[in-house]
Amino acid sequence: MNDPIVFSQEPVLLVGGAHGDNAQLMSVLDEVNTVVAADSGADWLRKVGRLPDALIGDLDSVSAATRAAIPPEAVHLITEQDSTDFDKAIRFIEAPLVLGIGFLGGQVDHLLAAMAVMARYPDRAIVLIGEQDVVAHLPARIDLPLPAGTRVSLYPMRPVMGTSTGLKWPIDGLELSPGGRVGTSNRADGPVTLTVQSPGLLIILPVSERSVLQQALVQAGGSWPAL
Repeated sequence: MNDPIVFSQEPVLLVGGAHGDNAQLMSVLDEVNTVVAADSGADWLRKVGRLPDALIGDLDSVSAATRAAIPPEAVHLITEQDSTDFDKAIRFIEAPLVLGIGFLGGQVDHLLAAMAVMARYPDRAIVLIGEQDVVAHLPARIDLPLPAGTRVSLYPMRPVMGTSTGLKWPIDGLELSPGGRVGTSNRADGPVTLTVQSPGLLIILPVSERSVLQQALVQAGGSWPAL
């Protein structure tokens, strides 16, 4: 990991440029003390009356007015063009949990890139928050106290196998892969336990289960080494 720009022993909120529901953003802001913007995510923050504690990215999309409003020492220009602003920001944040908002809406290519970045950092606890869903990379084992009937989708970013309890359609003995079988729209029969043999499996839950997912990720800790 790079030397961090942002270091926190508490969850950090990372805001991206796919502006969404202002009320949802303000609600998540109430939960955290440290807020980072990935490039034009700073414009969305400024729109709701908050400036980021740090602005990270290649800064090719943040407005001049917003950039000027942020103290120069909080602006961190990362000039390389081989990664997305989400990737740039994640590399320079050290925290037990990163909540990302503003990455699941907007352009589909940006959404796919964000999910690829999550698979690239399996040692990090990251939850992407959308208006309908939350997405995270699964640790080696996770226990989720979900209500019966909850939609549970599993999406592999590389070939992976695992086991499950509490799912309507168990994954035991199945190889999930991007070009083969995926696990969309499964259902919880009640509390769910998932074990995975290797990194690369994302979980997608309704946004109503965000707190359950966050707590379970933190409890599981970083079970995969950095790739």
